[in-house]
Amino acid sequence: MHLSKGDFVWVDTGSGVPIGAQVKVTDTGQLQLIDDEGKEHKITKGIEGGLRPMHPTSVHGVDDMIRLGDLNEAGLLRNLLVRHKDGLIYTFTGSILVAVNPYQLLPLYTADHVHQYTDRRLGELPPHVFAIADSCFFKMRRNRRNQCCVISGESGAGKTESTKLMLQFLAAVSGQHSWIEQQILEANPILEAFGNAKTIRNDNSSRFGKYIDINFTKGGAIEGARIEQYLLEKSRVCRQAPEERNYHVFYYLLMGMPAEQKKILSLGSAAEYNYLTMGKCTSCEGRDDVKEYAHFRSALKILMFSENDTWEICKLLAAILHIGNVDFEGTIINNLEGCEVPASSHFDMVCQLLEVEPKVLEKSLTQRSFMTIRESVSKVLTSAQAQDGRDAFVKAIYGRLFIWVVDKINAAIHKPPGESDEVRQSIGLLDIFGFENFNTNSFEQLCINYANEQLQQFFVKHVFKLEQEEYARESIVWERIDYKDNQETLDVLANKALNILALIDEESNFPKGTDTTMLQKMNQVHGKGSIYISPKNNYETQFGISHFAGAVYYDSKGFLEKNRDALSLDFIQLVETSSNKLLKMVFHNEMSTTTNNSTKNSANPKMVINTPKNTLRQANDGKKRVPTLTGQFRQSLDSLMKTLTACQPYFIRCIKPNDYKKPMLFDRELCLRQLRYSGMMETIRIRKAGYPVRYTFDEFLDRYRVLLKTYICDPQKESKEKCCESICESVLAGEGDWKTGKTKIFLKDFHDTMLEVERMKELNVKALLIQKVLRGYKYRKQFLKKKAAALVIQKHWRGHKGRQVYRVVQKGFARLQAQVRSRQLHLQYKRKRQAAILLQAQVRGYVARMDWKRKRDAVVFLQAHTRGFLARRTVKNMRRSYLSAKEKEAERLVMLQRQKHLEDVLRQKKEMEAQAQSESIMDQQVDDIFGFLPVMVGGQEGQAPEGFETLESKRVLLEEIDIDTISMEDEDLLVEDQDDLDDYPFSKLASMYFQGGASHTHIRQRLRRPLLYHEDEGDVQASLTVWWIILRFMGDLLEPKKQFQLQGSSSQGRSLNQDVIERKDRRLSHMVGLDQRVLRNKKGPVQEESVPNRKASMSRNKRAAPGEVAPNTKVYTVPEGNPRTRKGSTFTDLLSRSRKTSAVQENGIPRSSSSFRKPSIIMEESEDPTEVSKAPTLQTVKEDGDDALIGEGSTLDRPLSSLEKLHIIVGYAIVRRDLRDEIYCQICKQLQDNNNRNSYFRGWILLSLCLGVFPPSERIIKYIQSFIRFAPSGYASYCAERLRRTLTNGARGEPPAWLELQATKTKKPMVVSVTLMDGRSINLPVDSASTSKELCQLLANKVKLKDMFGFSLYVALYEKVWALGGGREHVMDAISQCEQEVKRRGGQEQHAPWRLFFRKEIFTPWHDCAEDMISTELIYRQVVHSLKFGEYQMEKEEDLVHLAAKHLYIQHGSDDSSEAVREAVQACVSNPLLEAKSEGKWAQMISTAHAQGSYLSSLQKADSVKAEVVDYAREKWPIFFSRFFEVVKVSGPSLPKNKFIVAINWTGITFLDEREKRLLELSFPEVTGVNSTRGAKGPVVSLLTLKGDFTLSGSTATDMAELVTMFLSGLTERSQYAVTLKEMEKRDDPTFLSFKKGELIVILKDNEFSQERGWINGQNHSTGKTGAVPTEAILILPTLTKPTNEVMSLLNLSPNQRKTVLANQKETGTVERLAPFTLREFSLEYFRQPAKDVNRQVMSRNAAPEKLWLNSREPIRQPLLKKLVGNSDLSHKACLAFTDILLRIPFGISSLNIASPESNLFSP
Repeated sequence: MHLSKGDFVWVDTGSGVPIGAQVKVTDTGQLQLIDDEGKEHKITKGIEGGLRPMHPTSVHGVDDMIRLGDLNEAGLLRNLLVRHKDGLIYTFTGSILVAVNPYQLLPLYTADHVHQYTDRRLGELPPHVFAIADSCFFKMRRNRRNQCCVISGESGAGKTESTKLMLQFLAAVSGQHSWIEQQILEANPILEAFGNAKTIRNDNSSRFGKYIDINFTKGGAIEGARIEQYLLEKSRVCRQAPEERNYHVFYYLLMGMPAEQKKILSLGSAAEYNYLTMGKCTSCEGRDDVKEYAHFRSALKILMFSENDTWEICKLLAAILHIGNVDFEGTIINNLEGCEVPASSHFDMVCQLLEVEPKVLEKSLTQRSFMTIRESVSKVLTSAQAQDGRDAFVKAIYGRLFIWVVDKINAAIHKPPGESDEVRQSIGLLDIFGFENFNTNSFEQLCINYANEQLQQFFVKHVFKLEQEEYARESIVWERIDYKDNQETLDVLANKALNILALIDEESNFPKGTDTTMLQKMNQVHGKGSIYISPKNNYETQFGISHFAGAVYYDSKGFLEKNRDALSLDFIQLVETSSNKLLKMVFHNEMSTTTNNSTKNSANPKMVINTPKNTLRQANDGKKRVPTLTGQFRQSLDSLMKTLTACQPYFIRCIKPNDYKKPMLFDRELCLRQLRYSGMMETIRIRKAGYPVRYTFDEFLDRYRVLLKTYICDPQKESKEKCCESICESVLAGEGDWKTGKTKIFLKDFHDTMLEVERMKELNVKALLIQKVLRGYKYRKQFLKKKAAALVIQKHWRGHKGRQVYRVVQKGFARLQAQVRSRQLHLQYKRKRQAAILLQAQVRGYVARMDWKRKRDAVVFLQAHTRGFLARRTVKNMRRSYLSAKEKEAERLVMLQRQKHLEDVLRQKKEMEAQAQSESIMDQQVDDIFGFLPVMVGGQEGQAPEGFETLESKRVLLEEIDIDTISMEDEDLLVEDQDDLDDYPFSKLASMYFQGGASHTHIRQRLRRPLLYHEDEGDVQASLTVWWIILRFMGDLLEPKKQFQLQGSSSQGRSLNQDVIERKDRRLSHMVGLDQRVLRNKKGPVQEESVPNRKASMSRNKRAAPGEVAPNTKVYTVPEGNPRTRKGSTFTDLLSRSRKTSAVQENGIPRSSSSFRKPSIIMEESEDPTEVSKAPTLQTVKEDGDDALIGEGSTLDRPLSSLEKLHIIVGYAIVRRDLRDEIYCQICKQLQDNNNRNSYFRGWILLSLCLGVFPPSERIIKYIQSFIRFAPSGYASYCAERLRRTLTNGARGEPPAWLELQATKTKKPMVVSVTLMDGRSINLPVDSASTSKELCQLLANKVKLKDMFGFSLYVALYEKVWALGGGREHVMDAISQCEQEVKRRGGQEQHAPWRLFFRKEIFTPWHDCAEDMISTELIYRQVVHSLKFGEYQMEKEEDLVHLAAKHLYIQHGSDDSSEAVREAVQACVSNPLLEAKSEGKWAQMISTAHAQGSYLSSLQKADSVKAEVVDYAREKWPIFFSRFFEVVKVSGPSLPKNKFIVAINWTGITFLDEREKRLLELSFPEVTGVNSTRGAKGPVVSLLTLKGDFTLSGSTATDMAELVTMFLSGLTERSQYAVTLKEMEKRDDPTFLSFKKGELIVILKDNEFSQERGWINGQNHSTGKTGAVPTEAILILPTLTKPTNEVMSLLNLSPNQRKTVLANQKETGTVERLAPFTLREFSLEYFRQPAKDVNRQVMSRNAAPEKLWLNSREPIRQPLLKKLVGNSDLSHKACLAFTDILLRIPFGISSLNIASPESNLFSP
């Protein structure tokens, strides 16, 4: 045989059974064998000849040993060995399960395993005890036949554990989880406690047999159970073999019982009792007696044992332990050897527990009564006899107590069958003692082994005999298999005449029978047989029996005594005298057979003779009533075998791997012996060749009828046998053999599984077919029902609809008839009326002529007389004096008043008549003028500005605020009494103020002078120009068709409209504050549009057009105006008032009082102090006698759109305040008595727009309010409301925006979208007068923001962002500026991509995040957003990592998954940082910081961490949370700049120059006072500080003073620090605090002293003493922290000393270093103009202009320097040079797609 490494072979070891071995290679290269036991074998010629190759199935083992290729003992043994090593303790042999005890706990019995093996066919899953249990349960329900499982094996093989696992599985799969299931499971702990003990072979050996019959309902639920017990080993109570223990219950009692109860029972430890120490083993490794006792007690409760029952059981068990310690002392009584019981506590305790008299107990223990022929004789017992009697009494008590416990359990779990005919199904589990063969075997071992012989015969009969007999009966071709039959052993033991058990019974019935005579008879009868093994000589007491498992030798000593199992009559009588109810209950049967006996004395004084009433009868009855133990056991065993025969059996063969109870140890000899006597080899052979599954033809066809193909075999025509064969041929084709008998069909195990699987599949198909048909029928029925219902509904609905239409037509015809009839009646009436009028005219004419003729004659007559009278009176009056001038004037006024009243009445009548017709015309006019306007929500056009795209992309909510629920600010401020407006008609205004007799009614001609008087000539000219534009706007004057020359200007002058709207010399960057410095640094300097130099054109022109001025970026003029001026204006830069301004800029940008912005980038101061600005002259229109246009050029002499005309009119009103009344008067004049409807409605539209931008003056406001009452429908209230809001919030600084023009159509407030920093967007209603303060308040109310201080509206456009603040800044002005900037860049106003944001602008010094978590959340989102886009930058990388880690914790808590960390990196780390360091590195650092954060270990709340982030940002970047004010220093200490920005934040006040360099920093304790006044040029603020007093001027100076005052007052209220102003010594009174001037006082807040009364409680910081301090002696410092030493030193100095110190500090300071000249600044002067792609900029909405001075990866098409643009040759070379630079520099490689630029770096 050729061997190679790794081969498996069989090696003959000489023991008869080969062992498996594997071929290995030694270090020397030789082959050797390593067998399964690890032994090495050298390969010699002798060994090599005995080697056999191993079948592959035996190498790694198989689940079912039928599939073994090596079908021999060696193959079986190695299969179990291999699987045992792998922890696979279960193996199938067909349907028989072989279980090897692992002697350790394995994870094979979990709930998952129960679920896994439920409802599965045998063989589908690996072998398991659950598979057998499930098969029993499945077969019981399927076949409606009782099942049983015989669990056999030697002691210690694991039979009890297998039984418990079967019970657990059946309880689980029954599906009810009821109380009865729990009771059945809890019966095991009780039975194990009373019937199991530790032996040398098993720590939990069952010393009795039990058969558990579990009853099931028809549905498969457990209904009850019954337990039968067999042959309890009672002798173990009295004596145990070495290293064995008594029953578990005694140790439970002693270890687990409470000390109080043990004290009552006088119990101690196990070592104190003789019955527990005979085996010299009182403990068991692996068993916890305390826990087991608790389980035992709980099981008793579940099995309905009462507390009294439990206590009585404990009393009997304790009595057994105490009686075992009772000793006997030998003595002589009546010359006979006797004994007596010495006094002891144990004896007394026995009497107490058994509740008997001590004397009676002592007599029962020391005397014995026995029956003679006629009388009962009592004799004394020796000590040995007394001990035997005591032990017999103890065994009787324990045995009967065990029977009572079993009966009690059955009473709880067994449900008797009802009266119904339903037959209950059951599964029986037989757990009986295994085959035993000890060194000394007694009567118990004989009975146990006899029972095992019966079970082996049952197994043989079921597996072999019946199997082969049925094959022969059914004529199945079968090769008969020889097997080991133990029938001969059973015949010798119990079946044939004079069998061994019969001889033992017979000898037990003889009074003089002994164990010796019994042995002699057995030798005589069976000595010559092969089964019985006789003793070697007559002196030996052992005999042997050849059992199926081997020969066993029994010691006959004590056989008869144990078989009789008789209890002395004395003990029965003792029990009768006991008061213990449980004791009497367990001996109930014995006591019922006894009768009262009378006692008499015999002649022999040594004997006591009792004479019974009927001795003979009693003796005969006694023999019948007291069967031997053998008889009882045989009777029970026969009943058991009948039960098993009636069931379908399953077998579990338990194998004990070793005798040492050790895991992973496999004793081949021991296991081989168990396999041999279990007949496993024959079983495998017969199972492999046989057919374990069989059905009758009726049963098979009934079950598998669904698998029959009727087109092959029709059951109506063919026999059932052929139908069964057809099913098998179609389903089992090619799957092994199956047989057909005479009446049955025979199948293999896997055939049954295949048939069941196919049956389930076919049933599913048929079920689906049935469901499909039934559902189709159901849904067709429902459809037909619904269809009928639909037809009914349609019928009624169509009828209803027809009737409804008929009624409508009927009503229509009725109306038509009415109209026709009314028309006819009207025509008839009209004809009759005309006839009547004609008749009346003729008659009245005739009457009038007649009357006139009569009156004429009378008048002529009267005239003659009257003239004479008058002539006479005139002569008379000439003599009188003339009337006074006063009376004449009064008379004239009366006449004028009457005339005015008449005119008003007529005008009102006309207006009322025209009002009805105006509504439809008005709406049409609005649509005609502003029909191009889209309906939209402001703030949502285009793409979001740079840095805010994420907020746009994650917009989560769009909320709206109901317009009806808001209340504008100061609504009641201008409420007027409308009743007196009748006294202010417009005609009165015209008569009082109009010049030159101008009328108040509509005209179509040009004015020669303004309506109102103007001192300034510029206002006069501007008035005439505005009048011209108003006429053109209203359509009263046609648009010009030819060009008019501007007076004194060239034809190349710019148009006014372009100057007004497309202002090129304004930069929106002026509106960008310091809070956007980082944003500018990130993207590079802001690209500014180049400004064309127009100085040359101005020098050529005598008069420049309005706004056509050249900018001077080095000139800065302090703006003038009231503190309520707007932030900035485009129009105010174009058109400035010159009437009140004496000094103007020559080449600068004219600025009005309202042109100041906050914050801004301040322009550098002019080096020439004499340089002043001049206001531009205005383009006006004059009229001469020939109506020639003066001052008109291409600016206005061209067709203008309505929007352009509107901007021109409003622009003049914004710039020139004195023109506002003029414009209102001109518009009202053109509306008065205007019969042209088109012109009339255009005029009202113009008036409504003007009312929303600027208010009239006080002198004409009443007249305007009175005038607008007579507006067309809808415009009266609309115009009145606009006027009220404009008066409330002040005049605007910009022309109407597109949203305002849209509002003209709807006459409702506009809607703008404001974005919060958490991504929400809220739609807010605004009107033309809405201010930032109003919108901030609306937002705060909407989001429930409590702490709204410091929140402000921010406007963003492209890369520009600026704050509107929270005051009276007009929102629509900012929007209008954005639209003008877009128009300046070449875009369209309606597509301006501006956005409104709600952000935190400034903190209070006492800010507390806990006061308002909504505010904290918004600020936190703002911080995270600004970190991402680089607005807030970190000096250290670690700080950013920690902030990002906190953000990760806030968003995801303890979750630090890669996705969560990546999200935190993307949210917090800016793109430049991500480019510098990879995202993975950032994620690693943030994850580490998150894991080490204290908030994670302490489970800090997310809101608290958010507050930490906000506080960090507040302290880290105070300059970013500042409010900025542009000021000019009027007076004060010297600074490098006089024009600078004041930044106020929570830390103090900072002066910044235009480059954001700090000029001066002041903390709040250094500010001693602030006040504001009104100067000649505007508001002035005096800032009193320790470093000098500053006088600052600026348009927002008042707001700055209010903010500083609020901070100072708030800090003073909250401050705990004060400085003393004078010295105070109060040493004699400890109540008062002593201090010196200039010392620091810590204010102690308490109720002892009141600051209002002039005293506070303070502590001297230098001395530490406390006391009362007068408030006039201290100055409370506005600070929340301890003031610095510098502040304290300045406070202690006088003003002059402070000036000296500050002057010295300035002298030692450094000279300011000028900033270097940047490429950006160089490009403004020398670079060409950037190419403008208007389409790209407008369509992308946010595309910035080309920045020539920034890095670019694209080749250029034109040179950068403008001087090279005209030179084509140099231009081409410059472009090539730039391309070559891109090739040489790495950042240009990717965009140009160059493969290897290094190769060309130094090439020619």
